[in-house]
Amino acid sequence: MEHTYRLVIACPDRVGIVAKVSQFIAQHGGWVTDASYHADQDVGWFYMRNEIKADSIAMNLEEFKRAFQKIAEEFQMEWFINDSIVRKKVAILASHASHCLADLLHRWHAGDLFCDIPCVIANHENLREMVEWHDIPFHYVPFEKDKKKEAFAEVDKILENYATDTIVLARFMQILPSEICEKYSDRVINIHHSFLPSFIGANPYQKAYDRGVKLIGATCHFVTPNLDEGPIIEQDVVRVSHRHTKEDMVRLGKDVEKMVLARGVEAHLLDRVIVHGNKTIVLD
Repeated sequence: MEHTYRLVIACPDRVGIVAKVSQFIAQHGGWVTDASYHADQDVGWFYMRNEIKADSIAMNLEEFKRAFQKIAEEFQMEWFINDSIVRKKVAILASHASHCLADLLHRWHAGDLFCDIPCVIANHENLREMVEWHDIPFHYVPFEKDKKKEAFAEVDKILENYATDTIVLARFMQILPSEICEKYSDRVINIHHSFLPSFIGANPYQKAYDRGVKLIGATCHFVTPNLDEGPIIEQDVVRVSHRHTKEDMVRLGKDVEKMVLARGVEAHLLDRVIVHGNKTIVLD
């Protein structure tokens, strides 16, 4: 992986943003290797992502931040800059379903997901062996019906102990409390096994089967206190027909789920996702 700095910006749209940022980078010897832009004319906002060769700029990341702050204030920017070689710490929360977790672990093990996975937390024990085969700590936290508050307190403690950057819910099947959602705002990624906003909540495949749909899908989104209503990162679908049973839909849906989740997580790891309101802009 080439060592770059990723500069990501969102701000009110106006003339001169790209020119000003490009001039700043050029004045400091910066070599831009990738640039993406989008102007949302309906809301009047501009979004951009630049990758800059780290060794082309004669200052470190903190010096860059201080020098760039004047431009950020001038254009009322919401912005950040990350070092591409610093791995995000991604904790995975799971339940008893294995397909999404197994796919993420395989991609991570193969080097396709550039991150650290400091731990997996689950409310069932059946995935322990698979997780520990990857030399990743496995934490079993039971979620008894009348003790969920205590269970989430334990989960929060584990996440803090590992200095977690991002949480991925790989079919966790528990509703995160608002405190954790807000603490990790725009850093909790969920896979929902339906094409939101259709079939929100439990048993979406049964609902889809009963409705006689011709497309089923999956949605990767950020988690907010409002169930299944967070900003959508990635979606995909697969065709079905009256010949498919509910079990067929579940089987086909699992393939879509793991692909959509992997793409959403990868986009987040590469700093390609910008959240604005209740929607995302994914700059590819």
